[in-house]
Amino acid sequence: MSSSSTSSITDKLPSAKELEQDVVVAAKKSVSSLRDFAAGGVGGIFAVVVGHPFDLVKVRMQTAEKGVYTGAMDVVRKTVAREGLVRGMYAGVSAPLVGVTPMFAVSFWGYGVGKQLVESFSEVKDGQYSVGQVSAAGFFSAIPMTIITAPFERVKIILQIQGQKQLAPGEKPKYSGGMDVVRQLYRQGGIKSVYRGSVMTLARDGPGSAAYFATYETIKRRLTPKDESGKPQKLSLPAVMAAGGAAGVAMWIPVFPVDTIKSRLQSADGNAGISATIKQLYAKGGLKAFFPGMGPAMARAIPANAATFLGVELAHSAMNKTFG
Repeated sequence: MSSSSTSSITDKLPSAKELEQDVVVAAKKSVSSLRDFAAGGVGGIFAVVVGHPFDLVKVRMQTAEKGVYTGAMDVVRKTVAREGLVRGMYAGVSAPLVGVTPMFAVSFWGYGVGKQLVESFSEVKDGQYSVGQVSAAGFFSAIPMTIITAPFERVKIILQIQGQKQLAPGEKPKYSGGMDVVRQLYRQGGIKSVYRGSVMTLARDGPGSAAYFATYETIKRRLTPKDESGKPQKLSLPAVMAAGGAAGVAMWIPVFPVDTIKSRLQSADGNAGISATIKQLYAKGGLKAFFPGMGPAMARAIPANAATFLGVELAHSAMNKTFG
């Protein structure tokens, strides 16, 4: 090899300073991803504590036969009378507490990674992502999240529905808890049974997450105060909660029918497919059949997602103070 060729190859290699800069950038991205993961987990806990009773009402309305309940308040009355206040309204809470924490952690981690990918493939002006870029990052966040969401929501729905059954004296419930549900599902149909409804979960969470993060970022920017020079100031916690609540509503409105189909699929005893489930729903009540529990879902969306983003922002603030 000639000396000119060797010199050409050497010139193309990054310098020690460039390598050092690349390492620093990679380290910052890794730390940022870890913080997103941790903050998302905190937000998930906040969301479960606030939102589970609303979610339980929504699921029972979506999966009950026609005429079982007259409305959301009827679900609450019958649930409390049959199972008690705390035990009834928090039936099946173990699955989301175990599942929602990593689910939200993965969601916010995926959103952070999504923003890094967007930055790699498009231009981000002045560090401000466009609505389209935020939406793309939000959609990406649903892909890794589905791996956790699908099985945990299947377990949660089965446990929530089990609470509707009136047991005979001495009769024990079919499932003793979340892990028992997983064991029995796996025994019946393997991993495919545990992950039933995954396609519909992604079909719900992809566009839902895109709307979720885009709405939050848009409203957050509008509510963020600026100083005389136009520099953004710290956003108040009530404003964070307002943006979070609006994001929750924006997420549910376009995907609610998909969620109903998913709930039906995941609660069915047999191996019903997506098209068969859609036909069955439509035959029972037309288009209206795809929107049962919409009221509880909307009622849950505001406080639960306000709590989620409050938890996320508080966690980020605490980490910034602790680690800088």
